[in-house]
Amino acid sequence: MNHPQKTVYVGMSADIIHPGHLNILHVAQKYGRVIVGVLTDEAIASYKRLPYLTFEQRSLIVSDLKGVSEVIPQTTLDYRPNLEKIRPDFVVHGDDWKQGVQSKTRQQIIDKLAEWGGQVIDVPYTKGISSTMLNERLKDIGTTPDIRLKRLRRLINAKKIVRICESHSGLTGLIIENTSVTINNMKHEFDGMWASSLTDSTSKGKPDIEAVDLTTRLHDLNDALEVTTKPVIFDGDTGGKTEHFVFTVRTLERLGISAIIIEDKTGLKKNSLLGTDAAQIQDSVENFCYKIGEGKRAQITPDFMIIARCESLIAGKSVDDAIERCLAYVKAGADGIMIHSKKKTGEDIKEFCQRFRKQEPSIPIVVVPTTYNHVTEDELASWGVNVVIYANHLLRAAYPAMVKCAESILTHGRSLEANDICMPIKDILELIPGTK
Repeated sequence: MNHPQKTVYVGMSADIIHPGHLNILHVAQKYGRVIVGVLTDEAIASYKRLPYLTFEQRSLIVSDLKGVSEVIPQTTLDYRPNLEKIRPDFVVHGDDWKQGVQSKTRQQIIDKLAEWGGQVIDVPYTKGISSTMLNERLKDIGTTPDIRLKRLRRLINAKKIVRICESHSGLTGLIIENTSVTINNMKHEFDGMWASSLTDSTSKGKPDIEAVDLTTRLHDLNDALEVTTKPVIFDGDTGGKTEHFVFTVRTLERLGISAIIIEDKTGLKKNSLLGTDAAQIQDSVENFCYKIGEGKRAQITPDFMIIARCESLIAGKSVDDAIERCLAYVKAGADGIMIHSKKKTGEDIKEFCQRFRKQEPSIPIVVVPTTYNHVTEDELASWGVNVVIYANHLLRAAYPAMVKCAESILTHGRSLEANDICMPIKDILELIPGTK
C-alpha cells in the first residue's frame, strides 16, 4: 500500500518520542508524503504542562525521523487551520482518541476532511507505552539549573497567564510541583514558585524586614530546588546596595532561579501591606534605574529576568507616576514590571495595566492580587497581565490549621480528636521522593 502522490498529516507534541510515535509515522508513510504538525509551546500549554523541550528542539528531532518529509508548526489544539492550508488526503493518529476528550477533535477532523474527500486513519494504540508515565519518570529524575532558569520566559511566551504560588519549604515546593485539578477536561496546575521573603521570615518566627542574610534564604530555598522542577521567582526586596545586588544576580542565575523582583524603595525594607509610609522611602527613579542597569550588566545568560516592582500606588501616588516610573525602568533594562496596590477594588491596577500595555505591548506585567482577590485570572489576563503571584497563601492556610490541631490536643489531653484534621502519616511519606 503506497500512495506517493498523496499527502498525510500527523499532529504531534513530540516532547518524548517513544515507539508509539514511531509506529504512527511508520503507518503514515505507507499512505504518502508525511507532514508532521509539531504543536507549539503555546498549543501544548493551553491544556497541560509546558513541554520539557522547546518547539525548535522538538521540530529538529521530528524532522530527522525516518519517513518525515516536512515539519510545520501547529499553533493550536485545533487541527483544522493546518488542514485547510495543506488539504491532506489522510490524517493519521492513534486510535486512543476515539474515546475521551479527544473524540470531539477527531470528529472535527473527519468533518473537515470530508470537504475534499480526505480520510482519518486510526492506528491501534501501542500498549505498554504512556507519555504520562514517561513524564512522571522525568520529573523524578529532576532538572538542571539551566533548564529551570529558561522555563519562565518560555511560560510567559506560551501561556495566557502564568500562575505562581509561594513556597517556603521543600514540602510546599512539592505541593506546588504536584497539585493539579481537572476542569472541563483541562488540567490546571501552578507553573512555578515564589520565594517570598515574607513567608520565609514568618516561617522562622521573624519579622518581614530586609535583614535576613541572603545565604540563609538560599539555603532554605535549596530544599525546594532539590525536590522540584518548576521555575522560581525570587523576592529580592529592595535588592540591597547596588554593589551587593550584582552578586545576588550572579548567585541566583548560577542556581537556576528564573527571575528576581526588586522594589523601588530605599532604606530598611518593611512589608508594603502593613501601612508603611512608602511615600517617604520610595527610591528615586535615577537610583533605581542605575541598580537595574548594573544588575543586567552582571548577568551571564539572556534568560534571567530582573523585574522592577513599582510602589507608587502603595505610596498613594497616581497611576501617572507609576507609568512614568515603570517606563523608565523598562528603558533601564527591566525585563518585566510588577505593579502593587493595597486597594481592594483593583481598579487602579486595571488602569495601570491597560495604559502601560498600550505603550509597552510586550513587556511582562506581574501582579500580586492579595487585596483584590475577587479578580479572576481571566480578568487579569484581559487587562494585559502575564504573571499572577499567590504570594503567601500556603503559609496563611497552614498556620490556622496547626493552631487548631494544637488546641485540640490541649483540650482533650490526647491527639485522637485531631485525627480528622491531620493527614495520615502514610500519605505524608508518599509525598516525599524515594519513600513510596
